[in-house]
Amino acid sequence: MASYYHPENYKNSESLLNVQELVKKPLASVPQRYIRLSQESPTIPDDIRGLEIPSIDIKQLVLEETNEAELEKLHSACRNWGIFQLVNHGLSSQMLEKLKNETEKFFNLPLEEKMKYKIRPGDVEGYGRVITSEDQRLDWSDRFYMTTNPLHKRKPHIFPELPSSLRSILDSYMVELQRLAMTLLGLLAKSLKMKIREMEELFEDGMQSVRMTYYPPCPQPELAMGITEHSDATGITILNQINGVDGLRIKKDGVWIPVKFQSDALVVNIGDILEIMSNGAYTSVEHRAMLDGKFNVENMRIKTEEAANAM
Repeated sequence: MASYYHPENYKNSESLLNVQELVKKPLASVPQRYIRLSQESPTIPDDIRGLEIPSIDIKQLVLEETNEAELEKLHSACRNWGIFQLVNHGLSSQMLEKLKNETEKFFNLPLEEKMKYKIRPGDVEGYGRVITSEDQRLDWSDRFYMTTNPLHKRKPHIFPELPSSLRSILDSYMVELQRLAMTLLGLLAKSLKMKIREMEELFEDGMQSVRMTYYPPCPQPELAMGITEHSDATGITILNQINGVDGLRIKKDGVWIPVKFQSDALVVNIGDILEIMSNGAYTSVEHRAMLDGKFNVENMRIKTEEAANAM
């Protein structure tokens, strides 16, 4: 079991907990704790540079006359990429715009307001970061993480204590995302030649969490990392890129390549659980968030993670 170090244990704890506070003062260089020279991205080969992740139209997936062709595209995307863009997903533009506005409002609250939802000792949910050692390298981002389903797993000091306008839109958003996720998981079961009910039983009313991530401007983006490389310990992850700024990278064929977003798409990636369930047929894609020149502005993402109860 890891020992958890929390910001109150350190001097200058604000800079450990909150990059937004750190950049309020003029910075000529990145503090040592945030430097990740070993994570520098190699040059992208010309034959990969222009690649775009597959785009899947969920409306076409559920139409009987186009189902088989689109299902094969889904199968190929999960097998060869482990990630795809989902278009015609059914989430209203008004909902997504309100979610964007309320998320921005939350991250722009005074620090003392956000600290009401800070991560508590021995926990991983809430606002801030978990620090597991005194020499741990830190990501150049601020995060808020919480479990949203099953309802009894919600932390009462987080949900329902969030600002009412954010709580309301998150409730609506999570209901829609759960509906979308279950539809998508059923289609993934079909593409894997699994019984749909078998997939539904694993994920129905299963673990669902949301991670909101904010990336403040960085004085030396080539030295830091928004989020270090990882794969997700989930069935699937649905990513909502709130601001239209690139920075997400995925590892394909041993090379890190940029993900280009369609403005109206959600991005879905396969997690470790689904890779295991598919016996390795589908890939749990490694990914990270870079702070390149285009990314050196304020940017936000919301990740919704679906995991089986057993995990």
